[in-house]
Amino acid sequence: MKPAARRPLLLCALAAAAALSFLLVAPPPPLAAHLSSLLLAFPASPYAGRPKLLFLLAGQSNMAGRGLAPTPLPGPFRPHPRVLRLAASRRWVVAAPPLHADIDTHKACGLGPAMPFAHRLLEDAGSGESSLVLGLVPAAVGGTRIWMWAKGEPLYEAAVARARAALAAGGGTLAAVLWFQGESDTIELDDATAYGGRMERLVNDFRADLDIPDLLVIQVGLASGEGNYTDIVREGQKNIKLPNVILVDAIGLPLRDDQLHLSTEAQLRLGDMLGQAYLKFNSSTDSRQ
Repeated sequence: MKPAARRPLLLCALAAAAALSFLLVAPPPPLAAHLSSLLLAFPASPYAGRPKLLFLLAGQSNMAGRGLAPTPLPGPFRPHPRVLRLAASRRWVVAAPPLHADIDTHKACGLGPAMPFAHRLLEDAGSGESSLVLGLVPAAVGGTRIWMWAKGEPLYEAAVARARAALAAGGGTLAAVLWFQGESDTIELDDATAYGGRMERLVNDFRADLDIPDLLVIQVGLASGEGNYTDIVREGQKNIKLPNVILVDAIGLPLRDDQLHLSTEAQLRLGDMLGQAYLKFNSSTDSRQ
């Protein structure tokens, strides 16, 4: 509960979250012409009905992606027939950036880490695992604080609903949550100091509501922040004590001119780092079995 003095700000944020979550839960309104043509260029995949290795993409703008798209598009950002995206309409389509264009609709989305992450997994599988199909489930919304992702809040409920829809739409396994969030929690000291506890509750709630007690959560350590308390949020991230929660640190990756959002080069490197972290975790898990 926020202090009374901040109640107007809280109410405004709640209203914004509710509006954003409507876009996540309900079928989207008609898209702009350029976006519609982009999505139509990548229709429902022939792999849509195949079991998939699923990844929930959650957090704020650096997960949604604000990297600028160069021409030509680097290979790790390009579509691949076995990398699918759950659209806002809950239809599986071939994944192509911007992955969050019909989810994080209030800002111009760009390149994020998820496509390079997926390409890294396919590269590791090689030709011997041609049956591997990856399903990316975008749910990130820019400018959100972690309390807006608490159980019962619209963004949390929408993310869980999309994860359940992904599991139902063709089946498969939810392999991990990729979580990149916290820049907005660096503005106020009480948000920054509460971050670690709120993150632990979020992980526990995801696991309980998705009925996956050992669900892997890969969180990205902040590379930047909107306020003066980035170091405090980073400490909260590092001190998560739950099993199967690992940290991939983005500190030092190049930023765009706004000194907040990761550059295209940074997103490419981060996606590869996330892929390596996932593969290392799986390898160590397999060795213990």
